[in-house]
Amino acid sequence: MRPKRSHHCSRCGHCVRRMDHHCPWINNCVGEDNHWLFLQLCFYTELLTCYALMFSFFHYYYFLPLKKRNLDLFVVRHELAIMRLAAFMGVTMLVGITGLFYTQLIGIITDTTSIEKMSNCCEEISRPRKPWQQTFSEVFGTRWKILWFIPFRQRQPLRVPYHFANHV
Repeated sequence: MRPKRSHHCSRCGHCVRRMDHHCPWINNCVGEDNHWLFLQLCFYTELLTCYALMFSFFHYYYFLPLKKRNLDLFVVRHELAIMRLAAFMGVTMLVGITGLFYTQLIGIITDTTSIEKMSNCCEEISRPRKPWQQTFSEVFGTRWKILWFIPFRQRQPLRVPYHFANHV
């Protein structure tokens, strides 16, 4: 018998509880057991992309005065072109990751997965609305908000209150 809110992945061949999607980046399904790790991956990728872009822009503005003086230098011209290409790729990555992170956060706040959104099986009347703190606590496995984005810990499943147990 299939548990509620589970889905069979055609790529993996596994039945996953609260399956959100099959992610090609991690080559695994994102579901109840590893959704918090996927959110951490998105968060830290976004943070490191901002960090790399910041240093790329600093480096670019450092080279602008050199470009005016040493216009004929082969290295300076090509390094600036490579930096512009890297900045374009970084901005593209930042926009994509930010969109992905945003949709994942909205999914947690509304307590729906991407598959449920696409199939329209979860309407507002079908389940009582949970507070956002509870849905985040269920995903991250702890009520301590400071621990939500610390990567070096293990997730413990939360005990669900009885009035929500029938709807999970």
